[in-house]
Amino acid sequence: MNREPLSRRSALSRLGLTFGASLGWRRSAAAETPKRVLLRSSWQTVNIGDIAHTPGVLHLLEQYLPEAEITLWPSRIDNGVEDLLSARFPRLRFVKGPQDLERAFAESDFLLHGSGPSLVAQKDVERWIEATKKPYGVYGITLSRRGSTSTTDISDDAFAKTIAILSGARFAYFRDSKSLELARVSGCSSPVMEFGPDGAFACDLKQDQKATAFLSANGLEEGRFLCCIPRLRYTPYWLIKDLPKDDVKHARNEAMKFHDHDPHLAAIRLVLAETDLKILLCPEDQTQMRVGKELFYDRLSDDERKRVVWRPDYWLTGEALSVYTRSAGLFGNEMHSPIMCIGQGIPAIVCRWSEQTTKGYMWSDIGLGEWLFDFDREEDVKRLPATVLAMAKDPDKARQVAAKGRGFVEQRQRETMAVVKKEVG
Repeated sequence: MNREPLSRRSALSRLGLTFGASLGWRRSAAAETPKRVLLRSSWQTVNIGDIAHTPGVLHLLEQYLPEAEITLWPSRIDNGVEDLLSARFPRLRFVKGPQDLERAFAESDFLLHGSGPSLVAQKDVERWIEATKKPYGVYGITLSRRGSTSTTDISDDAFAKTIAILSGARFAYFRDSKSLELARVSGCSSPVMEFGPDGAFACDLKQDQKATAFLSANGLEEGRFLCCIPRLRYTPYWLIKDLPKDDVKHARNEAMKFHDHDPHLAAIRLVLAETDLKILLCPEDQTQMRVGKELFYDRLSDDERKRVVWRPDYWLTGEALSVYTRSAGLFGNEMHSPIMCIGQGIPAIVCRWSEQTTKGYMWSDIGLGEWLFDFDREEDVKRLPATVLAMAKDPDKARQVAAKGRGFVEQRQRETMAVVKKEVG
């Protein structure tokens, strides 16, 4: 069969179609290749707040970057935490040794530093930069001139290095406005520097069966109890880790322990006297059970103790959150249990002091300033009991306030994760 010879125009047209189809296939294949994110997080397991950072950020990645493959590069996932994370995020991969880390560096497209009290894994971020030259970002940290566990200021050189690392990030989200302002005045030049909520707001780990068994065993009914969490000025890690006792921190704790817990004790007594609610004394870290017993439970009368439950043992984030969501609200000297509560729409009051860095100010940043108490200010110390009682007496109003904070947080989560998605690619 004779064919007419192809004209130059026809040949080019056909070649163009073939090339276009080939290019389209390659683009489609590239689009179908999932992006890989290496999440540096999971700082320790002796504190349910430090545990909560990781599932919170993982939940956000699951929600806003569902196609991405996530590998967790943890510091600690012992004490049953790995099982909790694996059950909630079955696709999650873990870095468990040098070979895993080498593979993760080679395969990952982006390093995401999770929420924490500082740029916790700064040395690991530096390692990523030097080894891969790939992009990285920082999600929801506090920035301070003082180390989160230290009584002394960070040196000028060390702080300048932190600012340089943050400046090289594709985005740097700070979990309180004072950290953001410190970054700005210190010359941080990341292209995106904004307030970004602590990842723990999005934590949704649950252990409902454990929670309901605990509540039943202790006569606590859903919506009929408040949670209260004690905390000393400095966490006495020497009691639970192989660390020498810090006499300076211990002395500060002893000097301030009654000052920092008497307002809560007064609030507990008010709630017991003027409502029919019960009180659950519970911990956020492994040192706080004994603090709650000494400074709250043992100082109550026999009659008062009939409606107060002291939890003598530590728990993990899933069980704690399942209990919090069944409570009427929470108050105390901790930060991340309130964060998890607001993330679930549960009322929560935060009390802070200078030793906790500036993270507590996020309560004002999300519109909950009326529930933020600075215990370095005596006027705040004095107004705490009445505020706790008001929360107990008007649960509908308290939940409306909590919903306001939750709504602001969720809006910022959408906005910040849009940037994360863009930068991951």
